[in-house]
Amino acid sequence: MNMNFSNEEKESLIYDVRLSSVGPGRVTGSDVFHNPGGLDLAMKLHYLKVVYLFNSEAIQGLTITEIKDSFVTIFNYYFIICGRFRRSESGRPFIKCNDSGARTIETKCTKTLDEWLAMKDWSSYKLLFSQQIIGPELSFSPPILLQVTQFKCGGISLGLSWAHVLGDPLSASNFINLWGQTLNNLSLKIPFNIPRSAPTSLKPGLEKDPVTVKRVNPIGDHWILADSKKMDTFSFHITSSQMNNLQAQIWSPNDEQVPPFESLCAIIWRCIARVREGSEPTTVTICRPGPNGRGNDIIGNDQLICKVEAGNECSIVDTNLKILARMLVDQGIDERNQIEEVVEKDNGVTDFFVYGANLTFLDLEDVNVYDLKLKGQKPRFVYYTLQGVGDEGVVLVLPWSKDPSINNIDGKFVTIILPEDEMVKLKSELMMNGVMFEGVYY
Repeated sequence: MNMNFSNEEKESLIYDVRLSSVGPGRVTGSDVFHNPGGLDLAMKLHYLKVVYLFNSEAIQGLTITEIKDSFVTIFNYYFIICGRFRRSESGRPFIKCNDSGARTIETKCTKTLDEWLAMKDWSSYKLLFSQQIIGPELSFSPPILLQVTQFKCGGISLGLSWAHVLGDPLSASNFINLWGQTLNNLSLKIPFNIPRSAPTSLKPGLEKDPVTVKRVNPIGDHWILADSKKMDTFSFHITSSQMNNLQAQIWSPNDEQVPPFESLCAIIWRCIARVREGSEPTTVTICRPGPNGRGNDIIGNDQLICKVEAGNECSIVDTNLKILARMLVDQGIDERNQIEEVVEKDNGVTDFFVYGANLTFLDLEDVNVYDLKLKGQKPRFVYYTLQGVGDEGVVLVLPWSKDPSINNIDGKFVTIILPEDEMVKLKSELMMNGVMFEGVYY
């Protein structure tokens, strides 16, 4: 059932809010600094929000305080994310690794976990993670916040708020999955993160900005993208059988099919083009984990950021879905190096954003969404969203698990963030194209 609550009703779902901090178990030392690279700084106006929902069996014998305190061990390795941002004399942001810690929030919910899941109200998920962003006082702003919410039945949710300047979704996922290993008393085989030194020389920089980023007016020390339009969010589940039907609508038996992600994005791309009649998005961005590791860096932004340009003369609405899908597979051009150059051109001082600079498709299918385990139990459900999205919008696609305990992936879970005035028509387009059905979206 889909339930719509007033803001007052939503706020009453969560109570007994308690704030504290947790940091590394060992002292990092004085004068230790981490310098985010140009690609990291290009993402500083974005925040990844993740909610993991667990049955009561997953925390049997554990108190909420013990769960919170268990982060001490993982922060010994991830001490950088427990620091606070500062600015150099030139204005470039860096992290002072001063062990200030992550902000932790303990709350309780009036619902059982089953009741919460049955509500299928995406907007209520905002209650399960912090909305805090970095700034306006950098030295008091934690780049990571953790919220543990206890449901009436004994189940819990773990809400992660992760400043994207720290690293991409795979970095965030690896962090929380490794924390699960420490909670289960498993030894970690990862290097301690070595802080990056400041760039020794500036690159010449490009004359023209890459199309996958947009620069904004200076935002100072309040790191959030200003809304020029009111954005809205909704989510829906696509089963494996639905996905197979969508693939069959695009591809004949003799065709060499592209992966389901690109087929799904092609359909959504065309649906959004129909909504934006007269201003079709002919350029889109694809973001997904990169093929190469990041060496000894356990955090950082290394995901592919690829532009796909159909050309201004192309009508997305009239283009065959096969062509759009193959375009997404074959014509993506990775612009990470160009983004790095354009940010370094101004020594990391100019403000940019990526998500929503173009219509952006974020592929989360290979970021180990369901690998977090508590007491051997995987989450019942995992929810991802973003804070700080530009007007062109974002589509997040991640696996959906019918039964995480047996790795039963049954389709995909999609979250779409677009301007509010486009949502009603988009939902209609998605239903007409068989992407979702009445009553299945959140």
